[in-house]
Amino acid sequence: MKALDTELSGFSALHDLTDVELVTRALQGDPHAFERIMRRNNRLLFRTARSILKNDVETEDALQTAYMSAWRALGSFHADAKLSTWLVRIVVNESLGRLRRHSAQIIPLDSALDVDAANTEASMEQNPDEQPERMAMRAQVRQLIEAGIDGLPDVFRTVFMLRAVEELSVEEVAAALDIPEATVRSRFFRARGLLRERLSRDIDTSMADAFSFAGARCDRIVAHVLADISGQVPPAHNSN
Repeated sequence: MKALDTELSGFSALHDLTDVELVTRALQGDPHAFERIMRRNNRLLFRTARSILKNDVETEDALQTAYMSAWRALGSFHADAKLSTWLVRIVVNESLGRLRRHSAQIIPLDSALDVDAANTEASMEQNPDEQPERMAMRAQVRQLIEAGIDGLPDVFRTVFMLRAVEELSVEEVAAALDIPEATVRSRFFRARGLLRERLSRDIDTSMADAFSFAGARCDRIVAHVLADISGQVPPAHNSN
């Protein structure tokens, strides 16, 4: 019991540390620092990966892999950068890589987009039989929102998830996805319009609950990653 109390005390002491301080502690071998980094960014990164993969199980696996990649590259993180943005880029790359490996047809996030309105609306009016989960979700507004977001065209979905659900600024989304700020604004405007047509006023009142990151899922991902890096120290950045 005393050992557990000591461990919890050590983790709690990290609560108010900045991202840079947590990275420094993790690089020094603090077993709790990277756990705090994960718990601080879990929801953002889960929602980001989920917006690309549209599958909870695949998203959890991608998130764990992304965290391992981040841990191995932790020494290359620059203090003048924003840690959450750095992590979003890693999880986006991992998620897109999985789609490519599955031979899925995707549109690159950094590609130019000029979608005809009629074609965009048609993509939201797919045969409901092809998306049976939507029929089962209609009883709850939160689930309807998730289904609506899943139905957005690929290039809109991740921008909307980061901008509306996670409430990142236009500048932060542009930096995370490496696209122009004007493109972020355009895609967000179109995505919001499509969802408003589908969900009407419910979208504004229920957005905070969309793709909630349950405690059990958060704990599971953290436990898997911590088990993989147990007893190890992330490699320091070699500037040569």
